[in-house]
Amino acid sequence: MNIKNKRSGNNLEASIEEVEFADYKKIEENENFTFDWFLEERNEVYKIFLSGEDNDILGLISLMDIPEELRIHINLIEVAKIHVGEQKRLDNIAGCLIAFACSIAFKRGYGGFVSFLPKTKLIDLYQDKYGFRQFGRMLAMQFERSKLLIDKYIGDEQR
Repeated sequence: MNIKNKRSGNNLEASIEEVEFADYKKIEENENFTFDWFLEERNEVYKIFLSGEDNDILGLISLMDIPEELRIHINLIEVAKIHVGEQKRLDNIAGCLIAFACSIAFKRGYGGFVSFLPKTKLIDLYQDKYGFRQFGRMLAMQFERSKLLIDKYIGDEQR
């Protein structure tokens, strides 16, 4: 994964795993996360953390599989507050999580089709930085755009 240390510029080894029940309590008590992740339990929720370290959760993503529409829907994504904004220590966390969602969409035969309903103020960011396109109120990507994101953030390890 392409998590970057902002100070050194080095890439750091990270892993993405499904959130376990015990993680929800840790997330709830962690002041770096704002959302109530217990509400996402019914979805597929994944965490990203640095490999071989203290397993602090860097970010979370909640996915919904919508097989009748051949897509993965990002219901919620959150990066720990200490890794957001100009003073963040680590970069590319959200990109890795979105690329992971794209890889799941390929594995399930959806052609990398990923969608979500963003906050209005973040639409431009998701379009410019990640390559999403607007479809009504939703943003989505598929095929080549998804492949590009996977190559940029996680490489071959999730294909």
